[in-house]
Amino acid sequence: MKILYSHRIGSRDGQGVHLEAMVGALRAQGHEVQLVGPAGFDKAALGGESSLVARLRRLLPRWLAELAELAYAVPATWRLARAAAAFRPDVIYERANLYHIAGRLVAKLRGVPLLLEVNAPMAEERGRFGGLALPRLAAAMERFSWHGASRALPVTEVLAGHLVAAGVPRERIAVVPNGIHLEEFPEAAPASERDPLVLGFVGFVRDWHGLDVVLRGMAGWQGSPGLSLVVVGEGPARAGLERLAGELGIADRIRFTGLAERAEIPAYIAGFDIALQPAAVAYASPLKVFEYMAAARAIVAPDQPNLREVLDHAHSALLFDPAEPGAFWRAVERLARAPELRRQLGDNARAEVLRRDLTWEGNARRVVAIAEAEIATLRRRDAGAARVTAASRR
Repeated sequence: MKILYSHRIGSRDGQGVHLEAMVGALRAQGHEVQLVGPAGFDKAALGGESSLVARLRRLLPRWLAELAELAYAVPATWRLARAAAAFRPDVIYERANLYHIAGRLVAKLRGVPLLLEVNAPMAEERGRFGGLALPRLAAAMERFSWHGASRALPVTEVLAGHLVAAGVPRERIAVVPNGIHLEEFPEAAPASERDPLVLGFVGFVRDWHGLDVVLRGMAGWQGSPGLSLVVVGEGPARAGLERLAGELGIADRIRFTGLAERAEIPAYIAGFDIALQPAAVAYASPLKVFEYMAAARAIVAPDQPNLREVLDHAHSALLFDPAEPGAFWRAVERLARAPELRRQLGDNARAEVLRRDLTWEGNARRVVAIAEAEIATLRRRDAGAARVTAASRR
């Protein structure tokens, strides 16, 4: 199958991981994939952002910067149309982004199906976290993109609910969560009984992740074994966390690795005894959760619908009530005292990855099956229209 992959990613972060993993899995299964996106993506540094985009966001009034984002749809659509004319794809696969409507326009022009990967309700997210000067325009453009897809592919059922609420028919939605490359986690190592135990976190370090709660809990921990923390990643909250660790007198038990290459992540996670997801966005499919599961780590995560789509409390993780004060740390303490429970949860988590094929390869197979069904539907529709036209000429 010939797949034209449209995106608007300008940074090497979790978005880039998803893109490269899916493209790699599709190509490994024999499909021809051509990428069309910002020219700077291939040269972007790990964790970096386009310098031009960052400069525009700093210098322009917010409303003007948003109009510039919308204007970018013109060259993006032109590039995708040129690529489609030369490549002649069977299907267009697009990663949804705010003001990115190229896939809908070009799929209609070429008469091919559009599969739209949706990772967040971007207008809502930007409005809540980054602010939008033109929220109604952003929401309208996002709905335009969602409604134009032959099939929308949100990463969670929770996110699918956002699309349904926006008027996308449920039968045109198929949930495809994040995944992992299982070969990067070749076997489930047994949970250790060392002292100190290693608590671990992977990801961009933001205040809302709640890692300050981990530090305060460690400072008050009087039990055995001792506890240490490894934070694999970088972010704006790091400096504050390092100051807090110093104030609490536990700086020698905290390690920040900084940005880590993708190839290094499995080894870091293999060194965790308890893998932490202290907080999660309500509709997200956190990549780290799948990595923790594949590595057979004991996971502590919030008890919320999107995470219950992949984790079962007391079977593959300990889920805590995020509204209950102290619940997160009580779950950590329970695991710290129970090596057999850590081992059992980790084994069950990895088994769930295998049972449900929560891998990028599995996702590629699911996406191709959806694409084949949409291509067949389109061909039947075209054949039916041709018969009607022929009959009308008799």
